[in-house]
Amino acid sequence: MVLLFLVMGFGFSGYLLPWNKLAFFATTVGTQMAGEIPIIGHPIMIFLRGGPQVTGATLTRFFGFHVAVLPGLVVVLIAIHLFLVQRQGMSVPPQVEAKWAANPALRREMKFFPNFLLRELMAWYVAIGTLGALAALFPWNLGVKADPFASAPAGIKPEWYFLFMYQTLKLIPAKVWFVDGEVLGIVGCALIGLFWLLLPFFESDRPVRTRVWITGLAIFALAYVIGMTAYGYLAK
Repeated sequence: MVLLFLVMGFGFSGYLLPWNKLAFFATTVGTQMAGEIPIIGHPIMIFLRGGPQVTGATLTRFFGFHVAVLPGLVVVLIAIHLFLVQRQGMSVPPQVEAKWAANPALRREMKFFPNFLLRELMAWYVAIGTLGALAALFPWNLGVKADPFASAPAGIKPEWYFLFMYQTLKLIPAKVWFVDGEVLGIVGCALIGLFWLLLPFFESDRPVRTRVWITGLAIFALAYVIGMTAYGYLAK
């Protein structure tokens, strides 16, 4: 889950780097959403922007996040992940563990070096080659240079990986009792993300019926994200 959040951070920080009109206003809206978080929101917004407004300092800061801070964190987390896999093995369903306990001959193992490492390198080669081919065949224009004094483009939307959250916030009323709808939506999304982040630490000891409910909630959440993303993409 932490790696997923870091990948989303890559998308958010890299979106500003072309410094075009769409990137400027999308980053302004995104950092403003972070500023709506109660108590800690305003300091987070100032930290992300490097000041009260999105300026050249924000661009420099996001570039540092994108090419130095986030890659460093990803490398550290992947190293920790590989270390834990080597020490504790891969996680498998309880049914598979029961079969292995009954018949140890069914358990298949692979050495990290060279077998697993070579497989991973081949996957990386394919991914980098595909990315390079897409960049060469479908180059992306930088667009119109950002102008802080210009009006926001009509129908501006975030990229697809944030579209479900954007569409959810649009559907929440402006006021829910005495709470701002935008604040309620942002805090709700943050709490849901925190729940899924902490779930592996207490889920394994739960009864089977509870695990079934959690699996059902996960399927519902995935369907909701896909559905709201499609709805946001098709909505005008």
